[in-house]
Amino acid sequence: MSRRSLLRGMGGVGAGAVLAGCGVPAAYVEPGERAGRDLSARDRTLDFANWPLYIDTDDDDTTKRPTLDAFSARTGISVRYTEEINDNDEFFGKISPSLMNHQETGRDLIVVSDWMAARFVRLGWVQEMDRAAQPNVTRYLDPQLRSPGFDEGRLHTVPWQSGITGIAYNRRKLGREIRSVKELWDADLRGKVTLLSGLDESFALLMQGNGVDVTRWTADDFHAVCEHIEELVAQRHIRRFTGNDYIKDLSTGDVLACQAYSGDVIQLQSDNPDIEFVVPEEGAELWAESLMIPNLAQHKTNAERLIDHYYQPEVAAELAAWVNYVCPVPAARDVLADSGDEELAALAEDPLIFPDDEMRGRLAIARDITSRERTEFAKRWNSIVGL
Repeated sequence: MSRRSLLRGMGGVGAGAVLAGCGVPAAYVEPGERAGRDLSARDRTLDFANWPLYIDTDDDDTTKRPTLDAFSARTGISVRYTEEINDNDEFFGKISPSLMNHQETGRDLIVVSDWMAARFVRLGWVQEMDRAAQPNVTRYLDPQLRSPGFDEGRLHTVPWQSGITGIAYNRRKLGREIRSVKELWDADLRGKVTLLSGLDESFALLMQGNGVDVTRWTADDFHAVCEHIEELVAQRHIRRFTGNDYIKDLSTGDVLACQAYSGDVIQLQSDNPDIEFVVPEEGAELWAESLMIPNLAQHKTNAERLIDHYYQPEVAAELAAWVNYVCPVPAARDVLADSGDEELAALAEDPLIFPDDEMRGRLAIARDITSRERTEFAKRWNSIVGL
């Protein structure tokens, strides 16, 4: 099960929105108050919180994580790795009391989706990283992911893995190709289409289907999408809104086409080669889930070293071969291509892991929903979805 497919959430209405709605101050932390005492030099440990199934494991012993074990062997830094993040809002709610009260969270490194990372960055709850200590990040980070609107220059975040929100469909059962978002609304797909229920996961692709530049979309663009989807719901064209359960619907044929994540489809294709993934002609959303160092983390230097470890092309290639998402280190492609292993070489040619130039031309990182917009937009979207 993928990270993105676990996002069932509340369309982004989590603890941050609740705080704003109750009139609680924003709890912004000034830059000078974010750093804690760094114990890295004397305490060779690190606490790393991640999503389940989001790191390579040994085939014979799933408690072993080869890329993480290699880091510990090389640096002498032991990593306490926990798979405690199952939902962005839930995790935000878990650690926000500490962060807003200027307390240490017990974690040196966390991974959340970029729309949630934007919230942490706006609140001043994560530390700026020392790029001088991260030469691999500086050299190898995918240029297309280097400067999202919420964190220009990627000063506070580094992508762990990336991915694409596009269209998946069953080509054999549908009997034709899909190349456009608009084709989801064709008459032969009535009642056989699903959309993602999460606001942050769904809105960008739908806007792109309307020809909107999602790097600079407006409130009018959002409401235009909502009006269109409301009409489709009334017509019973959309079967339902889903979390990760679109995977089952697509596999069984109950659904013929849907919004989907690239990593999910790669996994589905191993069992059902009739499933296709499409980056539509109008474009698709490129997203990332990013590493961040929370305020007052006690092992900041160790955390920065671990991040840089994963930006070595050889390490990034090993991780990409296991998780099958868009690799944020394009140089890892050559490592897989030259591996001498037929399966790994095939992954190097997969545009859903290493997008080619033609595909990249249709990918965009959407402007984030601002804190001022979120309550209004989530309320309208959730009324459509039925949350």
